[in-house]
Amino acid sequence: MPRLALLFLVVLAVAVADVVAGRAVTPAGVWEVLLGGGDALDRHVVLNLRVPRMLVALVAGACLAVAGLLLQSALRNPLAGPEVTGVTPGAVLGAVVATGFGLADRQSPLAVVIAACLGGLFGAGLLWVLTGRRRDDPTETAVHGVLVSAVLGGLTAMVLLVAPGELGSVVQWLIGTTDGRVWQHWNLLWPWALCWGIAAWLLAGPLTLLRCGEEQAAEAGLDTGRARGAALLCAVALAAGAVSTVGALGFVGLLVPHLALALFGADLRITVPGAALAGAAVVGGADALAQVGGRALAVLWDADRLTLPVGALTTALGAALLLVVVRRSPTRDF
Repeated sequence: MPRLALLFLVVLAVAVADVVAGRAVTPAGVWEVLLGGGDALDRHVVLNLRVPRMLVALVAGACLAVAGLLLQSALRNPLAGPEVTGVTPGAVLGAVVATGFGLADRQSPLAVVIAACLGGLFGAGLLWVLTGRRRDDPTETAVHGVLVSAVLGGLTAMVLLVAPGELGSVVQWLIGTTDGRVWQHWNLLWPWALCWGIAAWLLAGPLTLLRCGEEQAAEAGLDTGRARGAALLCAVALAAGAVSTVGALGFVGLLVPHLALALFGADLRITVPGAALAGAAVVGGADALAQVGGRALAVLWDADRLTLPVGALTTALGAALLLVVVRRSPTRDF
């Protein structure tokens, strides 16, 4: 519990950093607005742009981290994550299809969430069918997951070729960004995240047993098939909700669960909320860094509209971290 409290304070610090990191309003101006002052423009920027962006970033990071933890626990595979099990690529495909063919747009984010969920279920189901009876083999699942993700990525590219005029509106899901997230996105995301987050915590006990092994869990009276199915559905819903709001944030769902397990142990009743806080801190911190980096690049290249997508930052940092871990542990599974 002390670690949970400490991590909560880290999230609060990250939230403050994310709000003050943007351009157009100085940190002093942000504090003035938060204290009830400031002019109309500053208040609009801070209260209607920066604050909802920060909240969306935190909750999306929490959703992806918990989704990854559920997938890794249900499949008993440390390499399982929304990015490499077809869930995130499928959700992106669903969002792109819905937008590209006019089934949804910025004015109907609920339709995008539904489409992303259907796409995520399709991706996870395709992986489930391909792995068959060998789905307990982590290496086999990882290989098939990469294959499924590549196929879904190819289908997404085909959709973009069919509807090239929609490229500007769907690139946000391909890369992952929090730019332009307003209260409408937040009002849609938080009830979804709360509902499925509670479901994830309720599944923590059964999944803790499942992590011990199929036989041990069955002997304890657990219906392993039902518990695994519920966990996979919950993971898909959490990942799809995040993807439909901020797009594909690379490596968050794959690496953050390992950090949470290292900090809080194998009891998922504690590790699930820990993963949520860790995911919020990682994505919120990455968003603040992305805003600072975007400002620096804008000054360097004299481009006022230049922005650095947070998804590009999480992907680059996550890939570098994964490479370091693999190189330091050549004889062990990650």
